Amino acid sequence: MDRRSVLKHAGIAGVLASAVAPAVHAQAAIRWRIASSFPKSLDTIYGGAEVFAQKVRQLSGGKFEVSVHAAGELMPAFNVVDGVQQGTVEAAHTAPYYFFGKDETFAIGGAIPFGLNSRQMSAWSFEGNGLKLMREFYAKYNMISFPCGNTGAQMGGWYRKEIKSAADIKGLKFRVGGFAGRVVERMGGVPQNIPGGEIYQALEKGTIDAAEWIGPYDDLKLGFHKVAPYYYYPGWWEGGLQLDLYVNQKAYDALSAENKAMVEAASAYAHVDMQAKYDARNPAALKQLVAQGAKLRPFPADVMADAFKQSMALYQELNAKNPAWNKVYGDYAKFRSDQNLWFRFTEATFDRFMQAQKL
Repeated sequence: MDRRSVLKHAGIAGVLASAVAPAVHAQAAIRWRIASSFPKSLDTIYGGAEVFAQKVRQLSGGKFEVSVHAAGELMPAFNVVDGVQQGTVEAAHTAPYYFFGKDETFAIGGAIPFGLNSRQMSAWSFEGNGLKLMREFYAKYNMISFPCGNTGAQMGGWYRKEIKSAADIKGLKFRVGGFAGRVVERMGGVPQNIPGGEIYQALEKGTIDAAEWIGPYDDLKLGFHKVAPYYYYPGWWEGGLQLDLYVNQKAYDALSAENKAMVEAASAYAHVDMQAKYDARNPAALKQLVAQGAKLRPFPADVMADAFKQSMALYQELNAKNPAWNKVYGDYAKFRSDQNLWFRFTEATFDRFMQAQKL
């Protein structure tokens, strides 16, 4: 039978079904849920997941929908890795160091005391071996990671009483995020790992003596200056906290190549967006905090020295007993050394000069 005969007998409906339908076969809509470790009130850090979701929706023309759920809606803030690992949710947006209790290596993916700053962390992740090594580690938790935000260098927190020397750290009940508590403990402090939404009450009631969160923009929203007036700097445990999007491996593998590219592109966009927002918003917030009575203080030199000493000793101990840590930290430490050599001659010198000028 020739082509004209087919057309004659099949009619237009048959032609469309046989020739056109396969070419316009619609891809099924995708629906994902992200469990965040943060409350909605913290629009910048919680907002990182929302920025990701919006960008995925935009890139897919609305065919890939992602809903974001604040800490406590689907699961507690510190249970999101379990949720992703078990496939309860497709993804989570969180700070990796919250899960150092599972394995200290998690912390390297976020921030460790006296570690990389935000630019260096992005360089290690995207151009060094960071993303490769962390993904190898996360594979045993049935998930893949995507850098999805950075806070930049953080403040050192709020204290009910002044810190005059390293001796004042001893016995201090201090809410500090994740892994840094190991160092605070070695310094004689009593670390407390409390979700962001619960810190104010604990500080107000005196359940804790001090607390750190991120920096001026979020701290102003949380109102810590009302119950603990001394605001210390720098946050030596978080030179640049990287947030991660953890995705269930099975859910990720089920995506088309096009949708995988959307996840990667959207997370990279959210990664840059978060840092930009914090850098833009923190200066004005710091001015407001000082105007409302916050007392800015640098950590005493002996506090910094002891914190550094205890951090390096802890890393050596972990190198000896945790093979995963040893593998990832070995690469991280070499990268940090090279970065600090470079920044010493460029960024740091330029920044010191500019900050001394009256502009």
